[in-house]
Amino acid sequence: MSDTTTEENSPVADGDDEELTLDDEGDIAADYIEGLLDIADLDGDIDIEVRGERVYLSVSTETGDLSALAKPEVVRALQELTRLAVQNQTGEFSRLILDIGGSRDVRQQELATLVDRAIAKIEEGAVQASLPPMSSYERKLVHDLVAERGYVSNSHGEGAERHTVITRS
Repeated sequence: MSDTTTEENSPVADGDDEELTLDDEGDIAADYIEGLLDIADLDGDIDIEVRGERVYLSVSTETGDLSALAKPEVVRALQELTRLAVQNQTGEFSRLILDIGGSRDVRQQELATLVDRAIAKIEEGAVQASLPPMSSYERKLVHDLVAERGYVSNSHGEGAERHTVITRS
């Protein structure tokens, strides 16, 4: 199998009247992840879901062990590689979200715990509480959690140092 994409087999070749859909992006990403699972000799079921303007790819298994791939830093790296693979084939930036073995649910619980601890500090008298740097997707989850609890959050910093600061409303 060649990893070279020609204009004939590219999903968005020049002059193509068809517009790339999020479903197409999901299919490309799923093919890429399936190839990685094959290389690693791992079994996994891939589910594609489109929510809003994003593709969500979930990899699960009932027979194998995905724990090595479900580590947060591995999921982030695989997500970036998958986004690059999609971009390479489509020419478009991808905002897909990858979940392996329930890693996103675990991370969301960790973020909820961080938010609860930060709010407890504010309730004990702190003017504000800063969370560690995190991805834009994680910051969005934090902003939603903070708003649900009746507090205000804003992102501060640039690049890899961008983090969330929580204050009273």
